Amino acid sequence: MPYVPKILVLCLCVLFATASVGAGAWAFIAQRGSERITASPAALEPAVAGLVLGTSRLLRGGRSNLYFTYRIKAAAKLFASGKVKYLIVSGNQEDGGRAAGHYDEPTDMRDALVAAGVPAARIYRDFAGFRTLDSVLRAKSIFGQDHVIVVSQRFHLERALYLAQAHGLNFQGFEAQDLPLRAGARVRAREIVARMGAVLDILIDRAPRMGGKPVVLGTDPPT
Repeated sequence: MPYVPKILVLCLCVLFATASVGAGAWAFIAQRGSERITASPAALEPAVAGLVLGTSRLLRGGRSNLYFTYRIKAAAKLFASGKVKYLIVSGNQEDGGRAAGHYDEPTDMRDALVAAGVPAARIYRDFAGFRTLDSVLRAKSIFGQDHVIVVSQRFHLERALYLAQAHGLNFQGFEAQDLPLRAGARVRAREIVARMGAVLDILIDRAPRMGGKPVVLGTDPPT
């Protein structure tokens, strides 16, 4: 029987354990977050606001990011359906691979939505959506909404609704078009890690990175 180095055995054990935890976190969140997700506006309960989760407009090579394109399309459709009165676009302005001042998810989303026909006066930007957890909890703590319709791809919505449900928030999900599994393989791999992190966030009761002054939708002017 060939000799197997102990370090290799240890690495394989760690890899197996990590894969098992990742698979468990994926299934756990999928089961709890999928029931209130739909691709049909007619199936949604009306809400004051929709929450559009951020992603970059462009990929690092300069190509359009289809996750962004499809989320904007879905958010514009949601607004046009009359199910929400306002849209909160939540993302961040941090990306170490881009020059300072040239990366701004909320503004890119706002501008794309205006181009799609959503009035600028109905769009509020949240610049502290550093993570999905921040975006979800700030919809309540900053914008005063405990019942919103979240817009993103299904795999992302499952995690967002899991986080919302764990904090007692009555959120729904409006599903944006997804990419084929092959095209989105890297994003799916990151999602496994993100789901393990989401479970940990709930276990340790992690709070958003930033607070801020409360915003009253429809009364305070959009930022």
